[in-house]
Amino acid sequence: MPFVTCIEADAAVPLVVHVLYRFEVGGLQTLLAQCINRMPAQHYRHAVICLAGHTAYANLVHRPDVQFHTLDKQPGQSFSSHRALWTLLRRLRPAVLHTYNISTIEYGLTAWLAGVPLRIHAEHGRDSVEMSGRHRKYNMLRRLLAPFVDTFVPVSADLGAWLRHTVGVPQHKIRLIANGVDTAHFTPGPVSAVEPGAPPTLWIGTVGRIDRIKHHDGLLDAFALLLAAFPLQQANLRLAIVGDGPLLPALRERVAREAWGHQVWLPGARADVAQIMRGFSVFVLPSLSEGTPVTIMEAMATGLPVVASRVGGVPQLVLDGQTGLLTDPADPHSLAVAIGAYIADPALAGRHGAAGRARVQAHFCVDTMVTQYDTLYGRHRRPLPSSHQTHV
Repeated sequence: MPFVTCIEADAAVPLVVHVLYRFEVGGLQTLLAQCINRMPAQHYRHAVICLAGHTAYANLVHRPDVQFHTLDKQPGQSFSSHRALWTLLRRLRPAVLHTYNISTIEYGLTAWLAGVPLRIHAEHGRDSVEMSGRHRKYNMLRRLLAPFVDTFVPVSADLGAWLRHTVGVPQHKIRLIANGVDTAHFTPGPVSAVEPGAPPTLWIGTVGRIDRIKHHDGLLDAFALLLAAFPLQQANLRLAIVGDGPLLPALRERVAREAWGHQVWLPGARADVAQIMRGFSVFVLPSLSEGTPVTIMEAMATGLPVVASRVGGVPQLVLDGQTGLLTDPADPHSLAVAIGAYIADPALAGRHGAAGRARVQAHFCVDTMVTQYDTLYGRHRRPLPSSHQTHV
């Protein structure tokens, strides 16, 4: 576990402190690890502050100099967590504070009080409580805290438009930085050998947190429709739902109840996602709400055709009819029809998969993303006082 309580680092290299709710399996955490690992060490040091701890997934951060801290925040309002963060920031003296999603935005005010010169807040997507983006309390909180945030970073144009027109963040404070993927790590796999005359096994796969917003129940509904619609291929259809989360036990119970144990695989969280994806035939993401899903980019980089809900930033990734097929959210029939198009026409799946990889390579490179964050962090470069002064 990359946990360091206190290290003597080169104080001449500016420190970026990242604040997130919990470092566990997720696209946001993957992106954060990529940024830390790939950003030149001579540009920035990094520390990660987790409100509610971290798991072994934190091992994605490979740099040995990265400090991990936890505030052990309990659910609900917690003044003590603000006091703990203020004390920690005064000791660490970062040049930049970077918060992620609604659960951490309030700590931008704490950073302002602690004298942190540059405060950035990123929106990677909304949770199940505010899927529509019109949660009055949360949006009011964003508006009230906007004066203490120097830059809001949406990861999709959809989120950027929402911040501007629904939340009311001034345009000059919004900077879009699209997510990126490592196309050298996520690559197409070899074509599986099939015995002459034997029908190939077709794996329908998804990867992500098992949560209501991902709508895995709807994917199981669609799988049932596919089994009925393709009786000749039925014995060779497989479904993989890779990931962990609060609804995983319920999914496993349903699979057992439907007697799908030999056709539906629910392995939980895995560290070998890139290898697993190479065994998929089609990637599916039936989410009810999304930002710019990292897992879709990983699937496209793997050369997979993508079937996904037409929500959030997904249409900016998946070009309908070119790199995949978009479906109506919360509609298992629409999902089954789209997946069925690839079952019926494997050549179409191959063309869309190849086009998807080319698109990711051209527009969603991880190095471009890291460079944009590196440049954004550089806005702190103004004369810093010898010791931070509070604003109170």
